Amino acid sequence: MQLKILFVVFIILQLTSIEKTFSQIKLPSIFCNNMVLQQKSDVPIWGWDAPDSEITIKTSWDTTTVKVKCINTAFWKATLKTPSAGGPYTITIKGSDEQTLSNVMIGEVWICSGQSNMEMNSTWGIKNGDEEVKNANYPTIRFFNIKKIGNESHQSNCYGKWEECSPTTMKTFSAAGYFFGKQLQDSLKVPIGVINISWGGAPAECFVNKDRILNDSLLYTNSRKQNVTPWWPTIIGGIYNAMIYPVIPYRIAGAIWYQGETNVPTANGYNKLLKTLIENWRSDFGTDFPFYFVQIAPFTYGKEVNAAFLREAQQKTLDVPNTGMVVTTDLVDNVKDIHPKDKKSVGIRLANLALSEHYGIKGIVCKSPVYQSMKTEKNKIRIYFNNVPTTLISKNGAPTCLEIAGEDHKFIPAQGKIEKNTLVVYAKNLKTPVAVRFSFTSDSMGNLFSKEGLPVSPFRTDDWNQ
Repeated sequence: MQLKILFVVFIILQLTSIEKTFSQIKLPSIFCNNMVLQQKSDVPIWGWDAPDSEITIKTSWDTTTVKVKCINTAFWKATLKTPSAGGPYTITIKGSDEQTLSNVMIGEVWICSGQSNMEMNSTWGIKNGDEEVKNANYPTIRFFNIKKIGNESHQSNCYGKWEECSPTTMKTFSAAGYFFGKQLQDSLKVPIGVINISWGGAPAECFVNKDRILNDSLLYTNSRKQNVTPWWPTIIGGIYNAMIYPVIPYRIAGAIWYQGETNVPTANGYNKLLKTLIENWRSDFGTDFPFYFVQIAPFTYGKEVNAAFLREAQQKTLDVPNTGMVVTTDLVDNVKDIHPKDKKSVGIRLANLALSEHYGIKGIVCKSPVYQSMKTEKNKIRIYFNNVPTTLISKNGAPTCLEIAGEDHKFIPAQGKIEKNTLVVYAKNLKTPVAVRFSFTSDSMGNLFSKEGLPVSPFRTDDWNQ
């Protein structure tokens, strides 16, 4: 009899414990101590508690109390109004129990995303890595590093936590993301939050809601051409489901993107794919935030593909409003290494785009020259460019990596002459030129720059399928 009573008591205690567990406030991992919230915004915050329970939220930067009700799926969502940059603050959330988030900063929040060149951290051997790590003491720069995991369906949470920037945390965070954030803070003097959503080797299809791929014949066909490997994710939408969807609609200022190497074999659809990704993210996050991306660097992919077509597809994406592109043809020490070591210059160039285009800081030259149009002048072709504030220059001699073709569509090496902000291209034995290409191979590194120091983006004037 005594054993029976003890058993009943045990069961009651267990049920009470289970009920208490299920009635506690649960927050997604993106909301935790040390986080950064976007300044001067209506910031969504959400979580779970017992159905029909009332949630009250108080912040130390405001006297207002926000109240919401849990729906019958135990989910609740509220909106906080954030002030200008500052902190640290606290956020107290009360429902079935009470939780207080501490050391919360208000500032600028950015996503950094892509494959291995965005994932790459200082342990991979970045340029001047040891010195950069040693000096990385910036407690108002915060990192949220999302653990790599994919899924075939939408997930409500991800694995990660907000951490202050220190030599320890910077060492394993995206190097490009870190240098981007540091440059922003150096200029804006506000707290910076960087959310890292990167996975080496991942095709862009993994970062897009799968319905957008499945419902487009070109994107779906190209996605089927991706090589299935045991070490790279290839599930359509897999990263979106498990690493992006769980943080939607966390309020962000914008996104930076470094990806494309895996998509080189299907470059014909990459322009449409990247546009779809941008539209997808902007729609889901509920804002037309700036999206800045890195044009893939020179690398010897092999004779069967030409990465120049992928770079061209990236450049064409600039017709999407509020986008920008960083050219990296001058930041490569070894074209046989797909991971260039100079991530500081990449991060700074991305940040300069944001500082100039998004934050409106004057005097920053942030855009590389890109091909605009051509004009045939007898046996020569004159090339016109966008984004040349003063003049073009060629480093270490005459312009290199130039080719010209006649009506037979056969390209031959060409010479070039800079005339202010235009380039005149010709070949001695070609009397009727019709097309020009510059640095239009997988691994060529042309020496054309704007006088302000930014490399000319590789280009071609033709549209031939060869």
